[in-house]
Amino acid sequence: MSELKQQITEAMKDAMRAKDKVRLGTVRLILAELKRVEVDERVDVDDARVLAILDKMNKQRRDSIAQYETAGRDDLAAIEREEMEVIATFLPAALSEAEINALIDTAIADTGAAGMQDMGKVMGVLKPQLQGRADMAAVSKLIKARLG
Repeated sequence: MSELKQQITEAMKDAMRAKDKVRLGTVRLILAELKRVEVDERVDVDDARVLAILDKMNKQRRDSIAQYETAGRDDLAAIEREEMEVIATFLPAALSEAEINALIDTAIADTGAAGMQDMGKVMGVLKPQLQGRADMAAVSKLIKARLG
């Protein structure tokens, strides 16, 4: 079992003991998603895969918050924000914009990217480094600005 998955399982037990319903519910959602991936793909998830799943779950929450706020459902948006906070506790610390820009510059130099046709190469190098530590949509925009 991956170290991160073990940490999430322990967090579920802690939330049960503390009777923290919001945290418990969110951690159970995380574990259910990890289990779904393991069953569907017949693999044991490693830490990198767990981070990718957590990042995807966070992105889903961001999208939901935007939709709920547009619809005037602040109560539902608040629930999504609480879930995002719990998910974020398992993600590594976010990188600053300067750190992201430095990694982008390095990746462009390493891949020899010259234009938009090389965007996939740059993203391929950056994704493992930034997974869970930066919003990949924002990173994509920064790369497009440099290569375009």
